[in-house]
This record gives sequence, structure tokens and C-alpha cells, in this order.
Amino acid sequence: MSEQAEVIIIGGGIAGLTCAIELERTGIKPLILEATDRVGGRVKTDQKEGFLLDHGFQVLLTAYPEAQYYLDYEKLNLKTFDPGAVIYEENRKYDISDPLRNPGSLFSMAFSPVGGLGDKLKMAKLTTGLKKQKIEDIFSKPEDTTLNHLKHYGFSEQIITNFFKPFFGGIYLENDLSTSSRMFEFVFKMFSEGSAAIPAGGIEEIPKQLLGQLKHTDIHYKAKVKQVGSEIILENDEKLKPKKTVIATSPEAIMNGFSEEPKYQSVLNLYFSCPKVVINKPLIGLVTDRSKLINNFCDLTSVSPAYSTTGERLISVSVNDDSHLDVQDAVIHELAQLTGHNTTDFKYLESYHIPKALPVNQDLKYDIAATEVKLHDDIFLAGDYLLNASLNAAMLSGRRAAEAVSHSLSGSLF
Repeated sequence: MSEQAEVIIIGGGIAGLTCAIELERTGIKPLILEATDRVGGRVKTDQKEGFLLDHGFQVLLTAYPEAQYYLDYEKLNLKTFDPGAVIYEENRKYDISDPLRNPGSLFSMAFSPVGGLGDKLKMAKLTTGLKKQKIEDIFSKPEDTTLNHLKHYGFSEQIITNFFKPFFGGIYLENDLSTSSRMFEFVFKMFSEGSAAIPAGGIEEIPKQLLGQLKHTDIHYKAKVKQVGSEIILENDEKLKPKKTVIATSPEAIMNGFSEEPKYQSVLNLYFSCPKVVINKPLIGLVTDRSKLINNFCDLTSVSPAYSTTGERLISVSVNDDSHLDVQDAVIHELAQLTGHNTTDFKYLESYHIPKALPVNQDLKYDIAATEVKLHDDIFLAGDYLLNASLNAAMLSGRRAAEAVSHSLSGSLF
């Protein structure tokens, strides 16, 4: 290693990069130790056979306050999804749309089988109500499960089954909607105030843009940390002793006796090519039948044509039940059944099993005080698991960790 850094950040994901950006703004020149060959953490994109393959089906919600602060959307060349979805039931499919954002869909939505008229009126009421609420107020409400929250709001089993379970099941990576009602209202508000989007060049363009903002940060790749205590011990047994350490990765893997081990939702993401259009609009396909492996799927080339340079379509499929990983043939049969294509139309490309896709948070928060990210005198934490499972939370936690470190170094906080 080069000369000793004053502050070392372990992990070059979204939280670690944001922390480094904020530290640089205070005049600190940190060192990032990244275990892999590039930054991004879970937010990465591979290139294979002329396709861009994100590590899991990921989207950016453009209304995220932290994303608006740190990212240049124009330079990311964002491609947006239409506000709605394609619902795939056992023997039929139909589009749904948000008539508040797409007035042309008002008539068709009134007669959509996704739910009754009362459901659609409640959806409009929920949307307008959440737009008026502050994010901080949403996270101060008593928590319930999303499922109970929807039932108490008066939504029917029909719309819960046809829309909420497949849609939010894909966001939460769990099919029972046991995730906190705070997260539901936050995500619903973000969808109603902005768009779901992906950078034209893949989701990894987000950490690449954050990386491009760093001017005085050293990054050591393939520098896996074995243990953190009074010093940092790398896998090659090299030892480092910075003044301050920020753990912007899973702390339980590198700290003995870490008492609050985060729990995570996992997901299996599969990619297929297809010579035929699967969904001809920038919409996600939601599968209502919970006996099927597929929770949702997307024809990514309908959103960003740059995801394929082959002339074929790129299909992303999310499977929440990852108890069996060798399921590509079964998924192909389900895709053929749902879309009316032949099984031979789908060519398997790649799978990504992500065991730590989203943290399962207890007592969800939107923000955290800088004093709360301090673990020990010289060790600080950053990561979405401290707040809620979102890109916004990862960025905000990185900012708070940087604030805590800079104040600690100056002796003005602790």
C-alpha cells in the first residue's frame, strides 16, 4: 500500500462513494478499499454477447432527494418506464396506467380488471395524499406490514392480488408484503412524484458517475478486508491503521462480535435473449399467479435499446423464491406460456443470484444523526441497512458517515 491514509473507507459501493465525495469536500483525502475489481457494490452491469446485464433488475426512482443532489440525470441519459405495468393473469393480460400522470388512460383504467372502481378511487386518494406528506412524516408513523396497511386502507383482495403483490413483491423481493408500511408509502410517493428509470448504458453508470466526482481519493481494488478492530487486516495479512475507518459494507463479515447483524432479502435474476418483441412498451410485466417462479419480467430493449447491440431483445426475469437456482428451463416455459412465444425463442444468457440484495430493516428510518453511525471511537458505519432499502438511503448514510468522521477528526462532535 502507498502512504497511510487518514481515513479508510471499506467498500466502494454507493454508500462508500458518497462518503468519499463528502470527505473530499471537507479537505480529507480518503482511501477506499474495494474487494472486487470495480466500484458499485450491488449496482453493477456486465457486458456479455452484445448485451448489458445489470446485477438484478434495478431502477432509479428519479424523485429520490439524495439522487437528485448527487447525480446528473442528463449525463446519465436516463430512459424512463411508463407509469404503469402489464398484468399477466392465468389466461389474459392487460395494461394498467396511472391516470393522474397519463390522463389518456383514464377511460381504459376505469374499466380495467385490475380492481374495482372503489380501488381506483382509493389509489387516486392515496397518491394525492402522499404527495402532500413530507418524507420525514411518513417515517414517523407507526409501522405495520404493507399487506395490513393496504387492507386497512380498504383495498380489495382483487387489486392486492393483481397489482400490489406482484409489483411491490418485486420491489421488496418478498411475496407476502410483510415489509413495513413506511417503506410502502415512501416508495409509492417516489413513484408518484417522479419516474422509474435506468441509465441508457446500464445501472452501473450511477456509481461510475459518483466515482468521476472523486479527485483526491485513492482506490485500491481487489483489496479484501479480513478483519477490522484496532487496525485493518487485509486478506494478505497486511495491516493498516488509519485515524478513522468507515465500514461501508456488511460489517458482520469483518468484525468479530458484531451484535446487530443485518438480515437480507435475496433474489435470482435471469437474462434471456429473444428475436421477438416481448413487451412493446417501456413497462414491467407483473405475474399474478404465485405458483409461478416468475414474479416480474421486463423487455429491457423497450426501455433502453442500448441494452442490446445484437438486434435481439433482452429479457430480464426476477424470481423471488431462490431456493432452487437451476431454473432457467422452467422460467423459459413460463415465459413462453405468458407471452405466447415458443420456448425456442428464448435463449438463456446469464443468472445472478444475489443473497444480500436488500436489507430487511427493523424500525425503518429516513435519516440518521451523524452521532448514530459511530460504532467505536474510530469506526463508523455506512449503508442502506442503517435506514431503509433504497439507493437514497445508501447515499444518505454515506453522507452522514462523512459528517461524523470530519467532526470527529476536528474534535467538534464526540
